[in-house]
Amino acid sequence: MKRLILEIGSGADLYGQDYTKAALRALDDALRRSSILMFGALDLAHSEMKVEITIGVQDPSRVDIKQIADAVPRGKPNVKVVFGGQNVDPRGFGEASVIASCAVEAFVPSKENRFVILR
Repeated sequence: MKRLILEIGSGADLYGQDYTKAALRALDDALRRSSILMFGALDLAHSEMKVEITIGVQDPSRVDIKQIADAVPRGKPNVKVVFGGQNVDPRGFGEASVIASCAVEAFVPSKENRFVILR
């Protein structure tokens, strides 16, 4: 497999302390930055794409991995949630805003012998 894309994003839940919501917003932020036009040009099926999602939050156990995987529009997703992101208390009330970070990596099968570069 060869990496085709690496995109990053961030998302937050400012009031509800919902880690999954923050993670979904981070994923959405990353996905909105990429448009994979080369699939059609190179005759590659989106189903061949392996998608690695890494979410960083302060409490990884509070992220619903299935919801994250279901939000990936193409390819075969694999979701990993790790310690990262931030919790901040901007109002000073002891109620943290949850900030998630996300990395999306897309891999496709190697097509090294499929294409010829003309000079």
